[in-house]
This record gives sequence, C-alpha cells and structure tokens, in this order.
Amino acid sequence: MAALVTRAGGARGRSRQWTALAFLAPLVIYLLIFYAYPLYRNIDLSVHDYTPRAFVQGDPEFTGPANYLDIVSDDTFLRALRNTALFTLGSIAAQYALGLGLAVFFHRHFRLSVVLRALFLVPWLLPLIVSASTWSWMLNSENGIVNSVLQAFGIGQINWLTSPDTSLLSVTIANIWLGIPFNLVILYAGLQNIPDDLYEAAGLDGANAWQRFWRITFPLLRPVSAITLLLGLIYTLKVVDIIWIMTKGGPADASTTLATWSYREAFGTGQPDFSPAAAVGNLLILIAFAAGLVHVRLQRKEANA
Repeated sequence: MAALVTRAGGARGRSRQWTALAFLAPLVIYLLIFYAYPLYRNIDLSVHDYTPRAFVQGDPEFTGPANYLDIVSDDTFLRALRNTALFTLGSIAAQYALGLGLAVFFHRHFRLSVVLRALFLVPWLLPLIVSASTWSWMLNSENGIVNSVLQAFGIGQINWLTSPDTSLLSVTIANIWLGIPFNLVILYAGLQNIPDDLYEAAGLDGANAWQRFWRITFPLLRPVSAITLLLGLIYTLKVVDIIWIMTKGGPADASTTLATWSYREAFGTGQPDFSPAAAVGNLLILIAFAAGLVHVRLQRKEANA
C-alpha cells in the first residue's frame, strides 16, 4: 500500500514538472529565437569580415577582435561616444524631470485633468517618422516656425540642424519631447500607490507642498524612478530614427551617436560594412548590460538596507 502511494506521489510530481516545463517552453523558445540567436549572429558578424559577397557565398574571413580595434581607433569613435553620452544623459534627465513634474501636477485630479493627460500622450502615439519630420520642419533654418518666433523677438536666424554647435541640441530636444509621455505614465502610476494618509499627516504637521514632495513623494517613488531611468537609458542608447531623419548624424558628425554610426556603417553609405556596424552595436549592448547590472546591484543594496 505504501509503495502504491509513493508511486502515485511520484507520478503526480513528474506530471507537475512536465506541466511547468510546458508553460515555460514558449518563453524559452521566444528568448532563444528573438534574443539569443540575434545576439549570437551579431557577435559572429563582429568577428568576421562580412561583405555583401561574403553574405552570398557564406565564406567570411575570420578577423577576431580586429573590427573592435578598428572602431576604437577610428576618429569617429570618441566623438560618437561623447555625443552618445550627452544625448542620452541630457534626454533622460530632462524627460524624467518634466515627466515627474507633470505626474505630480496631474495627480491633483482637477477638472479636465484626464483630457489633458491624454493629450500629453500624443507624442508617444505618433509614428517616429512623423515626429522627426515635424521637428525638422519646425527647426528649419529658412522657414521653420521656431526661427520665425525668435525673429519676432529680435533674435537672428539659428541654423539648428545644419550647424555643428546646435545639431546635437536640436535632436536632443526632439527626443526629450518624445520621451516625456513615457515618464509621465510610469511616474503617474507610481504616485497612485502612495497612500493619501501620508500627505494628510504631513499637512497636519505643518509641512508645505515642497516638503511633502521631498520627504514623501520623491523617496517613495525611488523604485519606480530607478526602473524608469533604466528603461529610458536603454531606449535612448539605441535611438537612430530621430537623429537620422533630422540630421543624419551631421554636420561633420556633430550629432553622430554610436547607434547612428552603426546604422550608417551598415545601411547609410550604399557600401554596407556589416562587421564594424555589428561591433559598434555590441558596444551599445555592453553599455546597456552594465547599466542593468548597476540597477540590480543598487536594488539589492536597498533591499538589504
């Protein structure tokens, strides 16, 4: 009798294991097809000399780390790295600050707050090519609306997209505008989880609006803020379309980032050079991976504190 019970228990345990594996299998297959295999192919591209002929014949020459050494020693590398840092850090800092300000503003639930909050989502819903084209028109040196307004106040023409001094700023402003709705939505959702009792107690203690924000809202939003900034960093690192449509990374590489440099090497010159493009892409993956590790480490440190 005991043996029968043991066998029945073992059968149930194996059945549960197979059920768990069946539920897990679609996720594993998805990760292998859409994450592991593309990453493997990108690494393979970066350590071979893949020309269009090599793609057709399937006989690329193995180069090892040569492609990585070439891009690091290229004159464009330091400029692209600097532009990537300025573009990314400037974008996520402004997006977070403006998104947080709007989230706190709409958290008061005044009349028409729902309608206005929905309107702020429009940049997020528009196709990127439409948004980039609109910003290109607005910042046009000759007939853009921005220069027209500035000239009405006596400010001379500014070559937003064609000057090395302002092209990176221009694409950064456009990207900030596109990223504000994402920050607004995530941070507004985080505000909903903060109990109103805390604000009422702080008000009874005489805390003003700034003190309530700094001592209640901001600390309790820290986990949501951390994931918002991480996702913003990863998204901004790989931005290509906005920059490419507005400036193509120019003039004179003034707005070239690592992402646009990779795209230009692979598709933007008419003479594809896939291997260096893959090497640059892998550098971006490493930067994003390092940011993810820092986030995980900080979360664990905070959880153990």
